[in-house]
Amino acid sequence: MGHVKTLRYDKGVLHLIDQRKLPDKLEIFECRSFKDVEFAIRDMVVRGAPAIGVTAAYGVVIAAAEFLHLPKGEYVDSLKSSIKFIGNSRPTAVNLMWALKRMEQVIDENLDVSNQGIYEALLDKATQIEAEDIKINRKMAKHGNEVVPGGATILTHCNAGALATVDYGTALGVIREAHHSGKNIKVFADETRPRFQGARLTTWELVQEGIPVTLIPDSVAPVLIRDGKIDIILVGADRIALNGDTANKIGTFMLSQMARDFNVPFYVVAPISTIDFEIEDGSQIVIEERDFREVTHIGEFRIAPQGI
Repeated sequence: MGHVKTLRYDKGVLHLIDQRKLPDKLEIFECRSFKDVEFAIRDMVVRGAPAIGVTAAYGVVIAAAEFLHLPKGEYVDSLKSSIKFIGNSRPTAVNLMWALKRMEQVIDENLDVSNQGIYEALLDKATQIEAEDIKINRKMAKHGNEVVPGGATILTHCNAGALATVDYGTALGVIREAHHSGKNIKVFADETRPRFQGARLTTWELVQEGIPVTLIPDSVAPVLIRDGKIDIILVGADRIALNGDTANKIGTFMLSQMARDFNVPFYVVAPISTIDFEIEDGSQIVIEERDFREVTHIGEFRIAPQGI
């Protein structure tokens, strides 16, 4: 397959790679309403902060098409209600609200034009946000590659690849760039409990491009760091506070602490849109609480006894 593109908007329908089904099946989830978009974000059909932001933007475009028939006042009110609805889907990834605020600003700036005019302006903005994501990831990859030594063994956690963005990836974007520039790297990917994004998604992406990768249990990573087998750690981020505090997939803190203790370079690879300029530090980041079955089950199979 090689190239991975997470989403595509075409003729009023948002097509998403259904990441719940990977790696067993490559299926496309079609969003035909803004409620489909909210579900796709909440149920992790799509995940990764940048990808969630772009998906949300197109969700507003779809809402704008759905409500075109309404009188102007009702049209604007319905659009703003849809923005709030989509915004409640997942609380931690700041790119979600960042994108929705940009879309709402477009509405506010075009109150004197027709419904069709607002729709077209929203579509232009969503397309711009998508293009920006691809461009920024490519630039981050080139800058990040400068800190990756030749022959490096890289550790990564969760999935910060093309599946977490539109096209190239944040942390995995750097890994891709290092590989394609001939640095002869190899990668250890944490399985990333409880949703196994490392096992299901990161390894899948790297295998598509022929990048050497070894899958490990999360608990193995500290041992590899201690034993000097990791040269650099690259991770993504869901939200970054003004002081640099970072929220990412559970397990990231363990790696950062081990990196500090054993003097291993640790880098968070994230775009400016992941920085929350309205919070001072990590204590203000809302941490999402998910269904307990993500811990007691793997898929539909229960791995813990009843009552846990």
